[in-house]
Amino acid sequence: MIKKFKNKIWLSSPTMHGDELKYVTEAYETNWMSTVGKNINEVERLISEKVGCKHAVALSAGTAALHLAMKLAGIKQGDYVFCSDMTFAATINPVTYEGGIPVFIDTEYDTWNMDPVALEKAFELYPEVKVVVLVHLYGVPGKIDEIKAICDKHGAIIVEDAAESLGATYKGKETGTFGNYNVISFNGNKIITGSSGGMLLTDDEEAANNARKWSTQARENAPWYQHEEIGYNYRMSNVIAGVVRGQIPYLEEHIAQKKAIYERYKEAFKDLPVIMNPFDEENSVPNYWLSCMLIDSDAMCKQVRGETDVLYISEPGKTCPTEILDAIASINAEGRPIWKPMHMQPIYKMNPFITRDGNGRARTNAYIAGQAIDVGADIFSRGLCIPSDNKMTKEEQDIIIEVIRECFK
Repeated sequence: MIKKFKNKIWLSSPTMHGDELKYVTEAYETNWMSTVGKNINEVERLISEKVGCKHAVALSAGTAALHLAMKLAGIKQGDYVFCSDMTFAATINPVTYEGGIPVFIDTEYDTWNMDPVALEKAFELYPEVKVVVLVHLYGVPGKIDEIKAICDKHGAIIVEDAAESLGATYKGKETGTFGNYNVISFNGNKIITGSSGGMLLTDDEEAANNARKWSTQARENAPWYQHEEIGYNYRMSNVIAGVVRGQIPYLEEHIAQKKAIYERYKEAFKDLPVIMNPFDEENSVPNYWLSCMLIDSDAMCKQVRGETDVLYISEPGKTCPTEILDAIASINAEGRPIWKPMHMQPIYKMNPFITRDGNGRARTNAYIAGQAIDVGADIFSRGLCIPSDNKMTKEEQDIIIEVIRECFK
């Protein structure tokens, strides 16, 4: 019987180093506690240099950055917008803030990101679309060259959601630089954190200036509060920026730690009927933010999911994500299901969904004879995120590996 961990092993929690407190204290002692100050300026400069973009705008959250990116992209009421299907709702909701209608593009198995074949099919069905929202899931770059070529052919711009992929590269170039407007996140579970916060990245100076203006309630240059357009309270605090500033020097260290975790899992599971979340080894280097696994179809026990609950039947030699997550939880460790695709979410169940074969909504419930016929639903059914905290010791990871292996016996 494996004993519970005394201290919980988290999926991915903040890793502090001490420099963060120095910069937060500096903000306190100089009384720059609001949305201006040296920490903000330095964070924008450092991230801009690190990622390789001309302009960075520090904001209160990645979601705020996504919203301003949608606004900069010119989305208007009733516009269709192509979006990655397998992602967190924060990627999609800002499209609706501007009145846009998300059209979900199915996932592909090679990287678990937007399928270029499905994207091309979507342009055949909706040739008027001018904005594509691309996500790099779990820190793995998508098929950027293919997607960008399709967007260029159809005159569409890219909003790149690199919230999970800071530090990942595609053909030697950092994610967060491939779109017209790009977004990263400093949420508490990200590769580096400010406890909250996010950033808009762009090479367009006018766009960066507009984002800064909108993020501070769109005040005009006047001696009083003058407003000629709608603004938001989206600017990053100088205190939060202090935490981010202290984290930036440790990005590569965190990536190396996450990579070691991923590779230990991959080696430990090489004889099991699973694969780890894949990536294009020739062209891309992920940041290994979360280690995930996908169970082979013939090794899945029976599992049925409702909207908020799940049932499964344990079978010898087989398992399912829920059984593994229950086993991990039983020893005081945290796992998580793969992101439930947006086309399966009740709030978006009437939105268009495009697979590489065409209109996915024309199919019956996305399932035929119990088998998923779209990739996103299939990965959601068989996949899970496993503990990836970079403070987890090798010995603790070995125990988690043992627990997961037991589920296949």
